[in-house]
Amino acid sequence: MTRIFSYGGRTVWTLISGFVVAAVLSVMLLTNTAELRYTRDVSRMVYNDNLGVLSEVKSKLGMTTDSLRSLMNETAAEAANQPYIVVSMADHRLWYKQGKEILFQAPVATGSGKELVGGSAGQWRFETPRGRLTVKAKDENPAWVPPDWHYVEQAHKKGLGIVHLDPGETLATGDGGVVTTSNGEVVRRYSDGRSVSLGGGVEGKEIVVNGNIVVPPYGTTARRYMGVLGTRRLELGDGYGIHGTDHPETIGQSVSHGCVRMRNEDIESLYPMVAIGTPVYIY
Repeated sequence: MTRIFSYGGRTVWTLISGFVVAAVLSVMLLTNTAELRYTRDVSRMVYNDNLGVLSEVKSKLGMTTDSLRSLMNETAAEAANQPYIVVSMADHRLWYKQGKEILFQAPVATGSGKELVGGSAGQWRFETPRGRLTVKAKDENPAWVPPDWHYVEQAHKKGLGIVHLDPGETLATGDGGVVTTSNGEVVRRYSDGRSVSLGGGVEGKEIVVNGNIVVPPYGTTARRYMGVLGTRRLELGDGYGIHGTDHPETIGQSVSHGCVRMRNEDIESLYPMVAIGTPVYIY
């Protein structure tokens, strides 16, 4: 062996080096081919609204992240003038693109994935929907009209019960007064005849009567919470949206009830760029 390397060392090392270089080039070629195939299929999926293609491609390539960096770098040329939004739940990031150009990007918060069980009231899982959605409407200074699960969640946190207040119904307060509705307001009527509006909804300060959190009727001011959704909202349908928040410290986490949260300054920058009908792809 020593003599082989002694007399033909240069030739042997040249051959070995050649094999190494060839192996490296093969790996690079395979990696590049995989990336190109992934980019091609992601672009095809975006414009054909086919979420299944992404899952198939990622599984074949052994992708370990939900990042859409390939999509950020490459986009189908024929769709160069089509603006759209992409949200990666793994990266907690939103991109607004037109063709190959990134027009805007910002960190976001997405659904927690937690489940809430409310007994006879039902159960809910707080997930951000994946796939293709569309911007259906736009709101400035939007009011949040909480679903029933909000009151169930607050009752669980405080160890209280739940009672629904229907329009025109009265709930006795135990001191001779009642809580009822009047002209779109939830009011408290005292035994001396006074009537006081209980005002708009405030998160964490729901109406409580006899150890029960009151679920106000839809259409009353008590069922409208201002500020919770921040200063702007892009509505995606079925109660989901991209909106601001009164809890900016949550951005970058999986903590929402399903919506995509942004810092108010970020949604205010994005809002005027996005037209109704803009596609939104969430992964």
